[in-house]
Amino acid sequence: MNTVIQNLTKDDVKKIIAKRIAKEFKENDIVTFGIGLPTEAANYIDEKKHIIIQSENGILGLGKTQEGPNYNTKIVNAGGAYVEVNKGACFYDSQMAFTIMRGGHIDATVLGALQVDSEGSIASWQIPGKFVPGIGGSIDLIVGSKKVIVAMTHTSKNEPKIVKKCTLPLTAYKEVDMIVTERCVFMVSPEGLILTEINPLFSVEDIKNSTGADFKVSKYLKNMND
Repeated sequence: MNTVIQNLTKDDVKKIIAKRIAKEFKENDIVTFGIGLPTEAANYIDEKKHIIIQSENGILGLGKTQEGPNYNTKIVNAGGAYVEVNKGACFYDSQMAFTIMRGGHIDATVLGALQVDSEGSIASWQIPGKFVPGIGGSIDLIVGSKKVIVAMTHTSKNEPKIVKKCTLPLTAYKEVDMIVTERCVFMVSPEGLILTEINPLFSVEDIKNSTGADFKVSKYLKNMND
């Protein structure tokens, strides 16, 4: 196994992905984060940028994860984590939250995934051998957002999560625009996957060996930390 991979802790991996995701948003964007790793990006958004974070449990104007001993336990994101809210934030019911998500009002959504394939299809809800009650809000977020970004580890138990064709039940078909892992960034194009950025801890060969789909390397390939 690559010694770099062995030396990266789970927190290192989360931080690498979250910091890169946080750079993707434009001034005045309204964005939604799926539960888990994607929510970490809120902690790294440039405070000089006016980015509005929406939570599917009914908050517009979400802030960072709460820190310190005195948590306000009445304010949580969709994943149940205690969070801050920014000045001017508002709260509403699930019906309004899903109206916002389905109505094309979200500029970008960031979600985790079990698999993403070369066509931009995503499988994110059914873990083999485990009971899952349903898709949840993922499908609404994906089909209702102007841009869909997947934030996930590059592999799971040394198996690629980026594949030629999803083998797990799909959440959405050909909806993903961008994939960010701890190793690289892929853009999804009509011609397939394009490697646009790479973590300097890894080589293009490393990416090829850990990706289950063919991809093109952009002639403008850059360091994902820049």
